Order: sequence, then C-alpha cells, then structure tokens
Amino acid sequence: MNTTSAAYDSVIVKCRALFTNKMKDYGCAWRILRMPSLTDQIFIKAQRIRSLQENDIRRVDEGEAGEFIGIINYSIMALIQLELGVAEQPDLDLETATTWYDRKIKATKELMENKNHDYGEAWRDMRVSSLTDLIIQKLLRVKQIEDNKGKTLVSEGIDANYQDMINYAIFALLLMNEHHN
Repeated sequence: MNTTSAAYDSVIVKCRALFTNKMKDYGCAWRILRMPSLTDQIFIKAQRIRSLQENDIRRVDEGEAGEFIGIINYSIMALIQLELGVAEQPDLDLETATTWYDRKIKATKELMENKNHDYGEAWRDMRVSSLTDLIIQKLLRVKQIEDNKGKTLVSEGIDANYQDMINYAIFALLLMNEHHN
C-alpha cells in the first residue's frame, strides 16, 4: 500500500501543477460554475475517454491521460464549490485556492486509503475501461441527485461520488502508467 500511496501522490503533483498553472492563467473563473455545470464538464471528459477507448480512429491528438487529469481537477473544484457555494465573481487568490485543493485531496486520499485497505487493492486487477464506466456511473448518479435537488433516500452524498471519481481517475492513470512501463 505504500507503493500506492507514493504513486497516488505523484499523480496529484501533476494534477496540482496543472491546476496551479491554470489559476495563474485564468484566475478562479471556475468559481462561478454551478454544480450541474461542473458535473457536465466532468461528464464530457468521461464520455471522451470512453469514446477514445472504443474507437480506433482519433481526430484530435490528445489521449486519455489528460482527460483523467481533467476529471480529477474538476472534481476537486466541485468539492470546493460544495463547501463554499457558487461565487458571483472569481473570489479566490492562488494561495487560497491551492489550500482548498490540498484540503480536498487530503480527505479524498484518506478515503482511498481506507477503502483500499478494505478492498485489498482490487482496482489493480481492473481494466481502465471499467474504471471509466464507474466514473460515468457516478456522474449519472450525481446528475440524478442534482435533478432531485440534492434529496436522496438512502444514497451517499454528492461529495462522496466526486471523491470516488477522483480516486477512480487516479487508479486509471496509475494502471495506464504501469502498462506503459
């Protein structure tokens, strides 16, 4: 599990660097996005990954890895939005935004470590395509919860679904990296 923890951290370093650089370029314009908009953005990325996995021909020379990173970063943004609410104008500086990013990924990694312990790293025997399908399933659940105005009878909250999507995307990146080495 120490190997998984270190590999997880190396993926997050890349994701966080991209988040930070985009914050420098654009500021936190994402703060104005409502939750369904963030969910739809993640859904588009997951659907593109699935399409890349199913189609032999690619018309845009961008692979799955960048889309998984996008899922991770948009899901972290969603977790921040859930806690802070939607802003009318960009309202976070780089330091504050990265502090929130770090807080959300720390909680998400703790969840991964707990589940990974209980499941015995079962994700290592999965296919990347299955992880993609699980992300899409989580997105469909989130969309339904959003359509229900957040009301659920027995389901876990939206935040847990976003955390699972982050962890599935990281697992996919780790598996892709292992298969290329």
